Amino acid sequence: MMGNTIFHKWIRVGNRLLLSFSSALFFLVLMGTTVSYSQSGENNRWQAGTAKAIITPEKPMWLAGYGHRDKPSQGTYHDLWAKVLVMEDQRGNKGVLVTSDILGFPQKMSERIRTKLYQNHGVTKAQVILNSTHTHSGPVLEEALYDIYPLDPEQLNLVSEYSNFLEQKIIELVGQAMQNMKPVRLYAANGVSRFQVNRRNNAEREVHQKTALEGPIDHAVPVIKVENEEGGLETILFGYACHPTVLDHYYWSGDYPGYAQLELEKYHPGVTAMFFQGAAGDQNPIPRRSVPLAKQYGRTLAAAVDRVLEEEMAPLPATFRLVYREIDLALESAPSEEELSEMAQQESGYMQRWAKRILAFTQSGGTSLTSYPYPLQIWQIGSQLLFNMGGEVTVAYANRLKADYGHDIFVMAYSNDVMGYIPSEIILKEGGYEGYSSQMVYGLPAKWKPGLEKQILETFDEMAAELSISKVYE
Repeated sequence: MMGNTIFHKWIRVGNRLLLSFSSALFFLVLMGTTVSYSQSGENNRWQAGTAKAIITPEKPMWLAGYGHRDKPSQGTYHDLWAKVLVMEDQRGNKGVLVTSDILGFPQKMSERIRTKLYQNHGVTKAQVILNSTHTHSGPVLEEALYDIYPLDPEQLNLVSEYSNFLEQKIIELVGQAMQNMKPVRLYAANGVSRFQVNRRNNAEREVHQKTALEGPIDHAVPVIKVENEEGGLETILFGYACHPTVLDHYYWSGDYPGYAQLELEKYHPGVTAMFFQGAAGDQNPIPRRSVPLAKQYGRTLAAAVDRVLEEEMAPLPATFRLVYREIDLALESAPSEEELSEMAQQESGYMQRWAKRILAFTQSGGTSLTSYPYPLQIWQIGSQLLFNMGGEVTVAYANRLKADYGHDIFVMAYSNDVMGYIPSEIILKEGGYEGYSSQMVYGLPAKWKPGLEKQILETFDEMAAELSISKVYE
């Protein structure tokens, strides 16, 4: 009898403990706290789909990225690709990520694509990232960098035809990726690769003599893997912050990112490898200028990704949150008619073409831009933060964001609108290509006003606060 009394007392205590644990668990879920049951738990179950297509031009066209080229393409080293990954969390929140072997999406093309995606699928700007590898061996696009290329009417017509094809192909691929969605799990981690060199602080002709490189860098290789329910690898999303300028020839190529994707897809048959560009504005692969070097850097990057895939990666809970902003970055006053006339007479190449075009625009009564709408984005994919920016972002932004929000965050650039370089305040003051003359390459009427770095970083802080994301040292 005594034994039964003690036994029932322990049963009641056990029930109260179980009830207390269940209540605490319910409270945590109610408050939005992530509770991980196990690596294979239901809270890690996403829906995802991919699609890809070759986007290599069928006709000889001008290649984008270098002003010294004097003729259209002559062949193909390897095909150019557009690839899409669509992710959906347990509440139906979607994200559409497009990667592409082009120099960059110009503003008007990006707007048309994102508008059509909203009309077709109901996804907003916040839900879409249009990223470019920034290869300098892809085609010239409409409404982008016209002053740098001496295009005749025939080439201008090909550029228009191809640009329309690219827009329609990306819209089509997003629809296919949505149709291909199935249950998956996502994982994230960072690797490292070291062929990137700060080009402002290390002269290319002198690098082979140096025993130590100078200037800021970011050697991180961010990786997300997508696995199906059986644990099979489906998709690899990876990035790096380095200009794809190994090759300056007349052959279509994704440069080192293209070779890296080919290597990974060779290592993992049937898998889709997708590369996104980081804050590479002042980062070059050095040495460069040969196909074997492009292949070497591609294999090096692929090996860094493969190492990450083989090690333990953090499972990402199936929660997706995001925020998007466009801020007005102020521009300096455009040069006077007298200054433009002088430049039109004394300069050559793209600088002369730029001066003549701006002068004609001014003389016809046109009003120059005084600011530019600049896109910023944060995606929180489970526990993984991704900060996304437009333009050719210099590496100081990535380093500052990592110092503030943790070195495991991903930083993506060259997305949604590549309108010019985004220099740090130091580079803007120093001038040079990234701080001054590149503005003319992109056709902007003047360089940025001081204060853009503070404005961008403070806006990111506001956006992070909207998602209840705190700085690591707060």
